[in-house]
Amino acid sequence: MADFAPKTIEEVKDERTYQRYTEIMATLPRERGFAQDLLYQHQGFWYWDRYLPGVMAVQNHFIAQPSDVLLVSTPKCGTTWLKSLISAICNRKLHPLTQSPLLTVNPHQLVPFLEADLYANNQIPDLDILPSPRLLATHMPYSSLPQSVFDSGCPVVYISRNPKDTFVSMWHFLNKISTKESIMPSTVEEAFEMFCNGASLYGPFWDHVLEYWRASIERPQYVMFLKYEEMQAEALVHVKRLAEFIRCPFSLEEEKEGVVDEIIRLCSFQNLSRLDINKTGQASFGDTHIKFNTFFRKGKVGDWSNYLTPEMIDRLDQISKQKFHGYGLTLY
Repeated sequence: MADFAPKTIEEVKDERTYQRYTEIMATLPRERGFAQDLLYQHQGFWYWDRYLPGVMAVQNHFIAQPSDVLLVSTPKCGTTWLKSLISAICNRKLHPLTQSPLLTVNPHQLVPFLEADLYANNQIPDLDILPSPRLLATHMPYSSLPQSVFDSGCPVVYISRNPKDTFVSMWHFLNKISTKESIMPSTVEEAFEMFCNGASLYGPFWDHVLEYWRASIERPQYVMFLKYEEMQAEALVHVKRLAEFIRCPFSLEEEKEGVVDEIIRLCSFQNLSRLDINKTGQASFGDTHIKFNTFFRKGKVGDWSNYLTPEMIDRLDQISKQKFHGYGLTLY
């Protein structure tokens, strides 16, 4: 039977708020992105139409707390892995690792996205009801974060990745989604041109990365900049650094007992990808439904060599050198 219950005053207000955001979006520049999806340019970056109203809502309504932990990345830079690590680190006192929520719940449910999850579906959520520390995630660029993030002093953790692997992983991911939605997928050549020109999801990629890199230098006590490749190579070192930064340091006793190693094993690609929840479940980001196994492809460093031509490799390297010149950042 249909639900004819009248809308609450808050629901009506939220709908009007999102209607205003939709009207603003209609005035913005737009381009075709990967998989033929429409991207809208807002404050210098490109967003899916389905998530941009949520971005605007976060900017205007999200109130960060000092105890929050905010995880940030561009898409396909190790977000799922970092979510699992932060969840395991912060919740290890509440749950023995043998009973970790990660064994039965996907990382994207444990650390929800602000704009694509909590502020989706035309709602302004009451996040004060969430227990502290609130573990939250976003793909929003640094310059577009709400002022409350800066005022609160909450730790912001950014994970970056080689642009070549980022591009290849994003291309695979978006083509999987487009196939399920009966949309013609992009060829690697088509997607490559869009990526290089900046018209990719939350792109331009290089501008996004550089904003957080500079913030980590200017405000190192509040912004941590991680590199996916370095974390893969020296997970123990970087997981300990991460725990210290988000104010959940490991004790000497925990280190001796192998707790850090156990968290690394628990959160590894090999372990997470074989769990039943990540094989069969699905996530809902607004009106977009994505199977959890879509987030687990290879998780390897250097897979780009199987897809990019020498000319593509050289072009991405040259763009990176040009964009990052003078900032002391290397991602290629």
